[in-house]
Amino acid sequence: MRDASKVKTKKLYYDDAYATRFTAQVVSCTGSDVVLDQTLFFPEEGGQSADRGVLNGCEVIDVQIREGEIHHLLKNEDPAAKPFSEGDTVSGEIDWEHRFSNMQQHSGEHLFSGMIHKAYGFDNVGFHLSDSEVTLDFDGVVPEEGIREAERKANQAIVSNIAVKVIFPTPEELETMDYRSKLELKNDVRIVEFSGVDACACCAPHVRRTGEIGLLKVISSQNYKGGVRISILCGFRALALLNHEHEILMKTANYLTTSSDEIYGLTVKMKTENAALRASLKKAVSENMLEKIHAVSEGEGNICFFEDDLEASAMRDAVNVLVEKKSGFCCVFSGSDDTGYKYIIGRKGGDAREAGKLLSQKFGARGGGQPQMIQGSVRAPRKELLELFEIGEL
Repeated sequence: MRDASKVKTKKLYYDDAYATRFTAQVVSCTGSDVVLDQTLFFPEEGGQSADRGVLNGCEVIDVQIREGEIHHLLKNEDPAAKPFSEGDTVSGEIDWEHRFSNMQQHSGEHLFSGMIHKAYGFDNVGFHLSDSEVTLDFDGVVPEEGIREAERKANQAIVSNIAVKVIFPTPEELETMDYRSKLELKNDVRIVEFSGVDACACCAPHVRRTGEIGLLKVISSQNYKGGVRISILCGFRALALLNHEHEILMKTANYLTTSSDEIYGLTVKMKTENAALRASLKKAVSENMLEKIHAVSEGEGNICFFEDDLEASAMRDAVNVLVEKKSGFCCVFSGSDDTGYKYIIGRKGGDAREAGKLLSQKFGARGGGQPQMIQGSVRAPRKELLELFEIGEL
């Protein structure tokens, strides 16, 4: 029986981050969990997502490292099946497009974090690299102009095509080195060095030269836990985003029959004009509604009024007029059969909450209020609401 504490998986990606195929021997296989004596698969580690690929044609859907052992989780339709036996020789292949994309992102992150550290002394205390985002958490707030300057300098380092070195210094050498690290490290330390720009302890595969990063683009920034969280994209991911956003920009410009430079100003103008038109329309609707309500004759019974889009203040004004004219439930509904209705119901000399109970029992309406007036929302057809109060529509 093997001693798991003494078995370590050899990390072939340390020997060559650009290799894509390898053979290895199965150390153990428990269900879909396979441990090999060596692997090119980088596990989820250091904030970076795991490599993808296949082992003997079986899809590898996750890779984790535990006490030096790298575990490959296979996609298996039958969890009870044992795809490999101890001692088997297997062939593996990583998804190179996915690996290289992660290399571009991670190398770009080192450059950017190094620029922020040099300019402000802030450390990257949180890093997340998934298939959908790359986020960097710094322990200090970087001003917007500082973020843009770090972006510019990182891209300058990219076009300078600086060599990237990976070294394993001795403890003595490590004591004299100037490098970034989130943890206190002593043994088996791996340093990724961008000559003359940055040095940082790291366990992940990186590009050979910065030119392979291609491009670094800051996507967003926000204050986070006393510092700042910055999202970036590099290489082909950055290109895909820029292409997507450029396509949206051009489609919008064509739709508005303007140039891309004028879109923002035109949009602000249209939004302002639209708000003014909506306010004018609502005022006209409210005035028209009040004219109808003032024309209602006084008498017994309930009454309902429906409108597509009313402000709550206009609905209350209408109810206040109606309760002076009718002795029953005075109801104002705003909305439609498709989207549901907001309602305000009043009753003078009675309890409007009785109407709320009827709406709740019949249609599951929500709401509440005082005996004189209640408000809430309900999803029910207009016809059935009118039938509930046994009245015709105003």
